[in-house]
Amino acid sequence: MGIKAISKPLFCHSKLLCISLLYLFTSLFLALYTSFISPTNCLFRYSPNDPIQTPLFLYNSSYGEHKHALPTFRSSCNSPVYFSDYWAALKEINEFSENSTFLGSQNLRYIQGNAASFGGNFSIKKRFSYFDHSDDGIEIPCGFFKQFPISNSDRMAMEKCKGVVVISAIFNDHDKIRQPKGLGKETPYSICFYMFVDDVTLKGLQYHNLISKNSDGNSVGVWRIVKVAKEHLYENSAMNGVIPKYLVHRLFPNSKYSIWIDAKMQLVVDPFLLIHSLVIKENVDMAISRHPFFVHTMEEAMATGRWKKWWDVDGLKKQMETYCENGLQPWNPEKPYPSDVPDSAIILRKHSVATNLFSCLLFNELEGFNPRDQLPFAYVRDLMKPKLKLNMFDVEVFEQVAVEYRHNLKNGGVITGPKVMPTKTKRATSELLVNGTGRSKCDSYLLKMWGESQD
Repeated sequence: MGIKAISKPLFCHSKLLCISLLYLFTSLFLALYTSFISPTNCLFRYSPNDPIQTPLFLYNSSYGEHKHALPTFRSSCNSPVYFSDYWAALKEINEFSENSTFLGSQNLRYIQGNAASFGGNFSIKKRFSYFDHSDDGIEIPCGFFKQFPISNSDRMAMEKCKGVVVISAIFNDHDKIRQPKGLGKETPYSICFYMFVDDVTLKGLQYHNLISKNSDGNSVGVWRIVKVAKEHLYENSAMNGVIPKYLVHRLFPNSKYSIWIDAKMQLVVDPFLLIHSLVIKENVDMAISRHPFFVHTMEEAMATGRWKKWWDVDGLKKQMETYCENGLQPWNPEKPYPSDVPDSAIILRKHSVATNLFSCLLFNELEGFNPRDQLPFAYVRDLMKPKLKLNMFDVEVFEQVAVEYRHNLKNGGVITGPKVMPTKTKRATSELLVNGTGRSKCDSYLLKMWGESQD
């Protein structure tokens, strides 16, 4: 009796099929490992029980709020962020907001009065005199020397925000209103969302039938729309946007935490999770992303002049030489921060004394020179007292918590947003830092930045 041969499975008769299956399963394993196991990835782990809301608002097709998203290319980072359980973060922040009697603004006293400009237009020497706030009795300048032109109903509503407030601003119809994604079930009812706009932006919203022309109180999705009478403030719309960006603690005097987000950005992670993971768990006053390309303030200054991000190059030169003369140093590993240049499109703050003081001092510099807030950032941060506890997180984290879009198209389709940034500042001497004698007060800074001897 012969032995019956055991036939191979059909798929094993084809070497090509076997190799294809092996490749498929290997690829799936590596993909799963990269997504869930590898420690180098920016993993944002939610609890499987976190209640994520579906979109709360649908735009008219003509508005086109999701056009021109900018691609990102980073897939890993050095400091991944792990989010807490949504309900635990919600409970902790709400309990602190309700029970805490601490308000950073109560420990800062502000100069009152009237002036021709909103910020008082103080001299350089006078502004610098407020950096050392060792004496709590000293009053400091912090804007509002002219009334912020919003309605009384908006002002009263803003004072009622006691927990977390998320703010943004659109002036000159420069951006679209973008709804945050990934909101937990209770977030729209527990967090204040405020969007400050001017007349031009308001007319655009009315044109697209997003708000009513006959109503004083308007909302677009989660955002409460606050009209600002721009003619009573600065001629420069960017400077008007700086007011809610850096004086949020004065506009919302009872809030405990805040998130500023540029209108070109769309949050895709719940604000409670962001505050809890990037501020509370890190035990810091403020969290902000480091710049994707630059580490030194002077690199950003040169790029600002080279790419015409600010038209007054002479003013930029005066600003940087003023800072160099009064103590600005290039970044070095001895500084307790990984960079001197932030990406300030998203700022997370606990409204502490140090954070509020930093915001006031920085605002004064922006009014004194220009609204490019990355230029005075390190100067104020390094020289102010008390010191600011700061979490400058990786760029890859920034790209995971928000999506960036281009600004609105203007002037026949020309993009008015920022131009493409260089990956490295050229070493050649910039005209920005050379005066008539060929010498600059920033020579010492530049030599240290480039790692050369001062001899």
